[in-house]
Amino acid sequence: MEKFERKIAKSLLQINAIKFNPANPFLWSSGWKSPIYCDNRKILSFPSIRDEVRKNFVKSIEKNYKQPDVIAGVATGAIALGALTADAMELPFVYVRSSAKKHGLENKVEGVIKPGQSVVVIEDLVSTGRSSLNAVQALREAGGKVTGMGAIFSYGFSHAQENFKKNDCPLFTLTNYSTLIKVAIEEGFLDEKYTQTLQEWRKEPETWGQK
Repeated sequence: MEKFERKIAKSLLQINAIKFNPANPFLWSSGWKSPIYCDNRKILSFPSIRDEVRKNFVKSIEKNYKQPDVIAGVATGAIALGALTADAMELPFVYVRSSAKKHGLENKVEGVIKPGQSVVVIEDLVSTGRSSLNAVQALREAGGKVTGMGAIFSYGFSHAQENFKKNDCPLFTLTNYSTLIKVAIEEGFLDEKYTQTLQEWRKEPETWGQK
């Protein structure tokens, strides 16, 4: 397990960006019930953690994609961290709305992308991957050549991994579900008795809690 994956996971737990409540599950906008909830927007309020996330995004992008032409952030959770990453790399930045504006220029992609420019997308978290890949499609329609996406955290759903593969969009994450659960137990943020429940949920998140 990579050292930085553990460090990011521990940081998310320390600032309460990750919440566990198997007994009283959270309701996602998709309608799914979940024993875990992730709110990475809290990172912005903690300068040292925000800086660590930015540094690891830069390192991972340089390792996997060298120097893209543009960094893109997915609205709204990844706009700030995407902009910070682009600034650190001295690259142009754009962001992608969840839907096109209803007035003015009716943009879905805000900023400037020139046809053929390579783009790496920044996301705060990946669950099903649907909204993330919608952003990828919008960038491609705008003329960008999306080479990959980086997220702070992913739940690691198998169907999400398949969707990224089908859409030819490699995904890297700073930390992940398996690492997070291990660190949460080791550091006392989660009782080990809930491990099986969390594993069962990730296998069938669409139906979990409805049985």
